[in-house]
Amino acid sequence: MKNIKEIKRTIRRKRIRKLIKGTTKRPRLVVFRSLKNISAQIIDDITKKTIVSTTSQEFNDLKQTKAQASEKVGELIAQKAIKKGIKEVVFDKAGYKYHGRVKALADSARKNGLSF
Repeated sequence: MKNIKEIKRTIRRKRIRKLIKGTTKRPRLVVFRSLKNISAQIIDDITKKTIVSTTSQEFNDLKQTKAQASEKVGELIAQKAIKKGIKEVVFDKAGYKYHGRVKALADSARKNGLSF
């Protein structure tokens, strides 16, 4: 059985997804946060394709904190998106609060060229 926090996040996520749609011009940047890792994907909802994705497991450095790993994921997702010609995205935090690792990822992506 799911715990109450997970159920509430799922409800928030569904409510948010009704409003946020990624297009070809402005795809959706989705964040998923687990206990150990964080991942980000840029998705075009019209064609239902993942354009770019990255995760903190790609560089699995044991001497960094989770927040530092989140910043690096934000930097990598921005670099990969700009290589594909994407500069504007819609940010989907998937029901997570905008602080800590989610905020670190978003700020790093903005600093490296993505706008949302």
